[in-house]
Amino acid sequence: MQVDARSESIEKKVGRLDAELLKYKDQLKKMRDGPSKNMVKQKAMRVLKQKRMYEGQREQLAQQSFNMEQANYTIQTLKDTKTTVEAMKIGAKEMKKAYKDVKLDQIDDLQDQLEDMMEEAGEVQESLSRSYCTPDIDEEDLEAELDALGDELLLDDDTSYLDEASAAPSIPEGIPSDSKTNKDGVLVDEFGLPQIPAS
Repeated sequence: MQVDARSESIEKKVGRLDAELLKYKDQLKKMRDGPSKNMVKQKAMRVLKQKRMYEGQREQLAQQSFNMEQANYTIQTLKDTKTTVEAMKIGAKEMKKAYKDVKLDQIDDLQDQLEDMMEEAGEVQESLSRSYCTPDIDEEDLEAELDALGDELLLDDDTSYLDEASAAPSIPEGIPSDSKTNKDGVLVDEFGLPQIPAS
């Protein structure tokens, strides 16, 4: 930036003037009062005036640079704001367009249709799960029948089922052997095949 370059140049000049002032200050300390000392003092005063002039310019340039930075920042902020506003306008336009295609009445009608279809589906399921030819049964009648059934079992003196149990074949005793005979008296194995005599 041009302002920064000028400010840097002035900074160097002020540095050189400071060096001159130090040199004149040392000379004045060593000199006695008189015309020569007054000449050196006048030179030092001129250098000091130059230094103050350059320092004033440096401050002005610093203020100009700050003002330019502030202006650039403001411009960039305005550009960003403009971009944001444009994006918001586009978004609002798209939202209006989208809402224009959405009809609240159509949504309500669709909800009503879905509700009707769900009710119809429930009625269909209820109809499919209906039982056929099942007489109405009273719970009290069932309990009474259950109680009577217990009494009937206690009063039943028929012990014929015990006779059947006693007529069952007896439990075999001993360990069964692999050798058996068929109806012809031939030894057979566990699969009913004739056994081959061991040699």
